[in-house]
Amino acid sequence: MLNNPAVLLVLSGFLIGANFPLGKLASNAGISPILWPLLISAGAVVGMAALLAGSGKLQRPNRAVLRFSLLSGLISFFAANILVFALIPIVGSGYVGIMFAMSPVVTLGLAILFRLKAPSRIGVIGVFIGFIGACLVAYSRQGGVEAVALAWIAVAFLIPTTLAVGNIYRTIGWPAGASPDDLALWTNVFASIAYILVLLFYSGGLQLGQLADAPVAAFLQFAAGALTFPLYFRLQKFGGPVLLSQLGYIAAAVGMAAATLFLGERYPALTWVGALIILVGIGLSIRAQALEAVEEAAQR
Repeated sequence: MLNNPAVLLVLSGFLIGANFPLGKLASNAGISPILWPLLISAGAVVGMAALLAGSGKLQRPNRAVLRFSLLSGLISFFAANILVFALIPIVGSGYVGIMFAMSPVVTLGLAILFRLKAPSRIGVIGVFIGFIGACLVAYSRQGGVEAVALAWIAVAFLIPTTLAVGNIYRTIGWPAGASPDDLALWTNVFASIAYILVLLFYSGGLQLGQLADAPVAAFLQFAAGALTFPLYFRLQKFGGPVLLSQLGYIAAAVGMAAATLFLGERYPALTWVGALIILVGIGLSIRAQALEAVEEAAQR
């Protein structure tokens, strides 16, 4: 089951979607926006190290794994999160949300450019339908997209570009013979180091005491980080970069549902229309993946 791309997509998207309401609780408690993603990566490090050590598979990484993990951690996790937190006060959360929604589209374009295995026509249609739904969600939740200076539009476009480059790099640069668990561990080691350096430079300390202001949310976020990345890297390996990039679509819908059920948030009808459109797009992508699997099995 944990080699099935469709199952991995849904499970990973669910766990990542939990980050949104948990992140809001952290923000309401005044926890540093750099400390919170550090908590996610730290959860992955502890969880993966315990899993590998318990199974006798924890080993010193070779040079190829270290190079992959350094680049993947800095591009996919550290750089993307820093861009998001830096740009939300400038361009608004609605615009940042739309930039996130562009990640699968940009990933698809890069996959075609680098001649990687691209989705079938149904899969491509699913990507664009999900993009439309995600844009509706972002637009409706912000009440419109703010007027943004052209220079900041260019900077904000680095968000989907960074995410897409990370998605493609993890496919192209995947070290021969490396397991998803090893790469999940060491990628988050480097991401954690980067967050720690930023906290030390700008704040003079890790500010870990802030987590006491939201202990339950912090524990759940730490646990979510530990559970997410084994699935995330398996999805990268077995589903490819374009399918993986659609995690954001599922995460957006899950985050909305969780915020409605547990935080008492209410959204306009247009937001839920967007969420339904996202589900249609994801359904098409999963359908395309299933058809491709059947075709590959028939050719063997």
